[in-house]
Amino acid sequence: MKIKQLHPNLFELVIDPVFAIGQRALFVIAKSGNILWDCIPLLDENAIRFIQEKGGLKAIAISHPHYYSNMNDWAEQFDCPIFLPESEKDFIVNPTDRITFWTEEKVGFWDGIELIRIGGHFPGSSILWLPKATGKGIILCGDTFNLSLSMKHFSVMYSYPNRIPLPIKEIATIKEKMKQIDFDEIYGFWPYQNLLTDPKKVLMESLERYR
Repeated sequence: MKIKQLHPNLFELVIDPVFAIGQRALFVIAKSGNILWDCIPLLDENAIRFIQEKGGLKAIAISHPHYYSNMNDWAEQFDCPIFLPESEKDFIVNPTDRITFWTEEKVGFWDGIELIRIGGHFPGSSILWLPKATGKGIILCGDTFNLSLSMKHFSVMYSYPNRIPLPIKEIATIKEKMKQIDFDEIYGFWPYQNLLTDPKKVLMESLERYR
């Protein structure tokens, strides 16, 4: 497990060498309680010790079902709930009492942090918005949005491996939702996906191309 600081109150946890999809988990430090964004299929002593030293976890939130993996192990270890959209209930292999289902368009946590349903990749695909982390805020998006290697484009697809795009109507809905959210940094599901320069401009221009 590799742990790297991305921002004063944001760390990435990455399995090394890469395993399975290769996504990272993002650990958010907040005054009223820490949050783990997305899960990775390994929970080792290094991660446990690091998170405990930083105050543990108050909640786990996950962008979409591909990252559910061993979420119950994380929740048991840190004695915290997992927030999942009820629309993705059928993808849960091992339901437990740790899981809290939500049906709203967004869930308000604490310190202004919000879990927001965006849709697209899955009906319940979500982002985590940290409005107080920077001047305008930080978005953690999992692969609700997929940042290109050039760092100049985002894609939003039903299936990334199979290159199946979303219907134009769905893209329009996503675009309208993102117009309402201010942010000046965005972090995706792979370690290179950190866009700190004009991320909203890049995202909105990318969505506009879907016609």
